[in-house]
Amino acid sequence: MAEQQVVADLREKSATPPSLLRDVAAAMADEMCAGLEMEGGSRVKMLLSYVDKLPTGREEGLFYGLDLGGTNFRVLKVQLGGNDKHAISCESREVAIPPHLMSGSSSELFGFIASELAKFVADEEKGTSLSNGKTRELGFTFSFPVRQRSVASGTLVKWTKAFSIEDAVGKDVVAELQTAMQKQGLDMHVAALINDAVGTLAGARYYDEDVVAGVIFGTGTNAAYVEKANAIPKWEGELPSSGQMVINMEWGNFYSCHLPVTEYDQALDNESLNPGEQIYEKLTSGMYLGEIVRRVLLKLSLQSAIFGEIDHTKLKTHFHLRTPHISAMHHDDTPDLKTVEEKLKEILEIAGTSLETRKMVVEICDIVARRAARLAAAGLAGILKKLGRDGSVDKRRSVIAIDGGLFEHYSKFSKCLETTLNELLGESSKFIVVKHADDGSGIGAALIAASQSQYRNVE
Repeated sequence: MAEQQVVADLREKSATPPSLLRDVAAAMADEMCAGLEMEGGSRVKMLLSYVDKLPTGREEGLFYGLDLGGTNFRVLKVQLGGNDKHAISCESREVAIPPHLMSGSSSELFGFIASELAKFVADEEKGTSLSNGKTRELGFTFSFPVRQRSVASGTLVKWTKAFSIEDAVGKDVVAELQTAMQKQGLDMHVAALINDAVGTLAGARYYDEDVVAGVIFGTGTNAAYVEKANAIPKWEGELPSSGQMVINMEWGNFYSCHLPVTEYDQALDNESLNPGEQIYEKLTSGMYLGEIVRRVLLKLSLQSAIFGEIDHTKLKTHFHLRTPHISAMHHDDTPDLKTVEEKLKEILEIAGTSLETRKMVVEICDIVARRAARLAAAGLAGILKKLGRDGSVDKRRSVIAIDGGLFEHYSKFSKCLETTLNELLGESSKFIVVKHADDGSGIGAALIAASQSQYRNVE
């Protein structure tokens, strides 16, 4: 039967046997080395974050964080207690960005952010004052591509997501924010510019000194890890006194001939805004998993009578089926797959499906999500291999902190990722811990501001 052939082909082309995953992990480690060797040496950019000091848990004082990565931004205030007392209190506020500001001018966007930040500070600091006339310090998580030259500066390479503010491209986003804060009369210094993966790493490291990497599996995917400064040949200038440097991998752009790419992935890539780029991200992240399933269901419908006579309008609409929808269907544990029936009807206008058909839909979700999770695990194994922490050299405990909606909410994805990593590491998996780091990027920004503080060790 045609529909069974479609699913069998998908299963075969999406296969991720352990031997293939080991090849992917080895390729990731090789690309990491090539990216550290020279600028442009690899599809994996291996950007220097200029963060050479991570939080230790001993930081104290009041610090702010600003997290801008999508249609909302968050402002945070964290009071740190020093000497393992950790974060005594954390207050935060989420603000929606008016849509017209996402395609307006740079000064309008940063002006709006600075005014909201000033309001938050005024509300939070009623009746309190900073000691010794110190300037407030802020960590800025900015999850768009930037070229950094220091820990507190970075020029915007391009906007992604829903933003298109032309006059901000090529400008230093820290300088833009600093200017906007001055106009608001807000006495605040941007101590660090980071992205969400670096923030996740910092937030987790504050509580656990064995954390070696911070990884995002959400709408997109990225990873940051701690590298020895003398293992970065492209580093120019003096090595940091800490002997370490956090590397922002930008690993979504990883590619290897070992990646199991299907006809659906190729079509998705060809029709995307960035053909030939971000292939690893397109196979593993929340933005794309629902879309891959939609393409398989469309082929099923066109090549067989499995859904009966239906209107294909919704099924032909790109990105109409989203990853939360396939997660709901994949996790359906009702005997007659009621959730699957409801989702197909509600989202794709496919009604009256048989139980057999619904089981087939769940199998397609499983094939796509399992491949994503297993390739994600291979990426983590690649980082551990590069660091010699895959059990081959270094037998110390190593923690990988993961944040992002896909990992947090799609439990079959996260469970499969963890079991696959254990499978790849074998005996050595007892040294490796995978942790969910909730809200890493916001708190991480404030913590990096603390570890980079200009007042550090000055009393």
